[in-house]
Amino acid sequence: MMYDHTATPLRTGRAAVNGTSLHYRTAGSGPAVVLLHGVPKTGYHWRHLVPKLTPRYTVVVPDLRGLGDSARPAYGYDSATMSDDIAELMTHLGHETYAVIGEDWGAVIGYQLAARHRDHVHALVFAEALLPGFGFEDHTALTPENAAGLHLWHLGFYFQPDVPEMLIAGHERELITYMIKFERSHPDTATPDAVDEYVRCYSMPGGIRAMLSIYRAMLVDAEQNRQAAQKKLDIPVLALGGSAFIGDRNESQMRLMAHDVTGHVLDAGHDLAEEVPDEMADVVLPFLAGNS
Repeated sequence: MMYDHTATPLRTGRAAVNGTSLHYRTAGSGPAVVLLHGVPKTGYHWRHLVPKLTPRYTVVVPDLRGLGDSARPAYGYDSATMSDDIAELMTHLGHETYAVIGEDWGAVIGYQLAARHRDHVHALVFAEALLPGFGFEDHTALTPENAAGLHLWHLGFYFQPDVPEMLIAGHERELITYMIKFERSHPDTATPDAVDEYVRCYSMPGGIRAMLSIYRAMLVDAEQNRQAAQKKLDIPVLALGGSAFIGDRNESQMRLMAHDVTGHVLDAGHDLAEEVPDEMADVVLPFLAGNS
């Protein structure tokens, strides 16, 4: 269960959008903010940040296509298509303009949302992500530098057909627990309730297939990002990093994609909204207040 600042449970719903069905939560009042989670997480990732936003904002927390309690279609896991899902959801909910906060793959999708729907997105928070086409692939290679630093070994594994599904089946809990704890400076923030929720969703029929489909669309994503970058974003962008993971690379990437970029690095690993939600809110809230 997720709660707003008054300890009221978030409202939940489903919307048929862009050829699929998205599960979402919403709460609060004021200007709209949509929160886009990464992998292997769900909208539950935002449970600590939501009550810090709801006093001033209407918060929309979807489960991305194929993930959480959203539908798991066979296709459409490139970031442009998944961003169009969110654009249609926000229109369906009556939000003409909104800010976007994305982390990990949700940040990649959030960038595409801002690039493809420029009349609707007025601010972007890009947290802890590497963009395909702009350096993501470099960290999949086994080099001495990567082995001692940011080596994304799992991307090549996930990209292969069939074998990952075979090896992960029945071991979803072990994989998810390892991934989210290993990528954090504060592994104890991967609390049992969160692990249970993520395992529940990724263990459902099609859960791992959908997750792997997102990674397997990376080469398509890379081309989409290169095309989108030809016209830089005009909106303000806040690039957030964790010092123990992607760090200031978030800002350097976004400076290739947008004109107005502010960077901030927090003392954390990869999952800022779960590891350091108070510190994240201290940076995000002034940014949103100045760009609503």
